[in-house]
Amino acid sequence: MVEKNKMNQKLVNSYLSVICPLCNKHSNIITDQNSGELICTTCGSVIIDNTEATRSEWTTSNIQELDFRDRTGAPTSLAKYDRGLSTVIGKMDKDASGRQIDLAMKNRIGRWRTWDARSQTNDSSKRNLQSAFIHLYTLKDVLGLPESTIEKIAYLYRKIQERKLVKGRTIKGALAVASYIACRELGIPRTLKEIAKISNLKEKEIARIYRTVMFELDLKVPQVDGLKEIIKIGNICGISERSKRRAVKMMVTVTKTEISAGKNPMGLAGAVLYLSCKEYDEEITQNKIAEVAGVTEVTLRHDIDIILDLIKTMPGN
Repeated sequence: MVEKNKMNQKLVNSYLSVICPLCNKHSNIITDQNSGELICTTCGSVIIDNTEATRSEWTTSNIQELDFRDRTGAPTSLAKYDRGLSTVIGKMDKDASGRQIDLAMKNRIGRWRTWDARSQTNDSSKRNLQSAFIHLYTLKDVLGLPESTIEKIAYLYRKIQERKLVKGRTIKGALAVASYIACRELGIPRTLKEIAKISNLKEKEIARIYRTVMFELDLKVPQVDGLKEIIKIGNICGISERSKRRAVKMMVTVTKTEISAGKNPMGLAGAVLYLSCKEYDEEITQNKIAEVAGVTEVTLRHDIDIILDLIKTMPGN
C-alpha cells in the first residue's frame, strides 16, 4: 500500500511537470472527470486509473454567486415525506451558462415545475406524511425535542401508517401518540397531558389511540423515570437546587423499596419534592405541586403519608 502511494505520488509529480512517465515525452495530460483517470494525449496510455479525492465535495447552488459553496445535498431523513431523496426543479430562470431564458421556455419550465410537484404527492400516503411532518416540526419547536427524537417519531408514525392505524383517526392524534412513545423510549420527561395540550386534542382521544397502537405494534415502553420528573416539576415550581437534590435522594430510597410498585411516578416525585421543601422551610403548596405533576391533591397526600411511614420505619428514626 505504501509503495503504491509512493508510485502514485511520483506519477502525480510527473503529471505536474507535464512529462508522461511512460513515454517520457512532453505532452498534455488530461483528466477524465467521470472516472478520475489521468490520460496522456501523446501515447494514449492511462497513467493513473483511480485517483483519490482529497478535497471536500462542494457544488455551487447559485450561478450568480459562483463563490457560494454548498455541500452536495442534504442528508436523508425519515422526517421528510420523500426521505429527502426526491429532486426539485429550481425556480431560477437562467440556463447553465447564466443567461436569461426566453419567455416561451420560462412558461414551459413553469409547467414542468407544477407537474413535478404534483407527481411527487399524487399518492394519498405521501400527502398524509407531508401533512404529518409539517405538524411534527411544530411539536419539535414547542417541546424542544432533539433531532434524534424527531427521527424516532417519524419512524413510529410510518409504522402506524403502514398498519393503517391512521384510518378513522386524526393525523395529529396519531402523531401525538408517536411523539409520546418516542419520548418514553428515549427517557424525555413529556407527559401525555402536555402533548395533548400542544396538539389541541383531548387527552382521552390520544389515550385511546395510544392503547390501540401499543396493542397492534406490540410495543414495550419503559416506565416513567421519577428522578427526571423531580427535576422537571422542581424547575417549573421554582424550587431551590438544595431541595431538589434532597428530593432525589429520597426518591432513590423509595425506589429501592416495594412501596413504589404500582404507584404513579409523578405522584411520588411530587410527594418527595413537597417533603424536601418542608424540611428546608420552603413555601410551596400541595395544590401547586399536584397541578404541575398532573395528579390530584388526594393522590399527592396519599403518597406523602406512605413516604412518611417509610421514613419512620427506617433505622435511626
